[in-house]
Amino acid sequence: MKRFALLIPVVVLAAAVGCGGGGGSSSAGDDDLDKITVVLDWTPNPNHGGMYLAEAEGRYRRAGLDLEIIEPGDAGAVQLLGSGRADVAFTAQEELVPARAEGVPIVSIASVIQHNTSSLLSLTSSGISEPADLAGHTYGGFGGPLEKALVETLVSCRGGDPKQVRFAEVGDVDYRAGLERGQYDFVWIFDGWDKIRLAELEQLDVSTIPFIEHRDCIPDWYTPVLAATESGLDERAKVIERFMAVTARGYRAAMARPDAAADALLAAVPELDGDLVRRSARYLASRYAEDADAWGRQDDAVWRRFVAFLAEAGLIEDEIDIADAYTNRFLPEGGDGGP
Repeated sequence: MKRFALLIPVVVLAAAVGCGGGGGSSSAGDDDLDKITVVLDWTPNPNHGGMYLAEAEGRYRRAGLDLEIIEPGDAGAVQLLGSGRADVAFTAQEELVPARAEGVPIVSIASVIQHNTSSLLSLTSSGISEPADLAGHTYGGFGGPLEKALVETLVSCRGGDPKQVRFAEVGDVDYRAGLERGQYDFVWIFDGWDKIRLAELEQLDVSTIPFIEHRDCIPDWYTPVLAATESGLDERAKVIERFMAVTARGYRAAMARPDAAADALLAAVPELDGDLVRRSARYLASRYAEDADAWGRQDDAVWRRFVAFLAEAGLIEDEIDIADAYTNRFLPEGGDGGP
């Protein structure tokens, strides 16, 4: 699962956004269906399980929708959304906020996972067990300023010297090799994928510092989210509402039946590691939302604290109107999840 290398230049998108969503009428033979295109944030993985389960069970078609799922490729999900080649995108707050700060009118319409599931992972032999221990060690990552801000804030908050943390830009690599070779000492991972792979499947002796356990130091935030453009929400509001109703039901089903969500994903993408996908789906089942009927809902306080953190760290120059950055209005009311 991809970590976003914040901050990505997005000014070029501003002119492209506004041309509407990437949908339109469906192909011949499906004239009674509304086409809706969803771009993933990365390759297919269990974060997308609720959508794949709903699609496998035919829920989108019963709601009159012809769902197309595409991968972002080199362009990136926000770029494809902004250029009108998708109606909805999986992305994250750390990508959406700077995009809005640069004038790109995209809006988060659902939180896919209710709380952050990221951690800093190290080999247990490194002696890192708490944030202060990171001082004197090397972080291996994408080189994004959010990574540096989070690590340094954690270390400082827990009494360590952030100036003693070294940073190495390593990109998207197999972290195990670099950790074992001593090229870096700790990395940012997603517990529902990387930790399961490294600790459970590969039996690597690792320790983690979960971000969620240090919310007094750093903010919680939504990653991933579902997003659309402002113009797309205006022009295709009814289609988006139907899509969200079905998707909410899909994620509630994934919470109740994680193995079914895993099977749906594996049927669509059989090259994935089945054991890893099933373990990940079970892990996420209790984390998509604390209350199944509340899947997708976003809290204003989470948004405000995260945006304030970015601003205080100097990661965004222009303020954003948080009320315009997210909405819960496309989520189904009262747990009604559609067909």
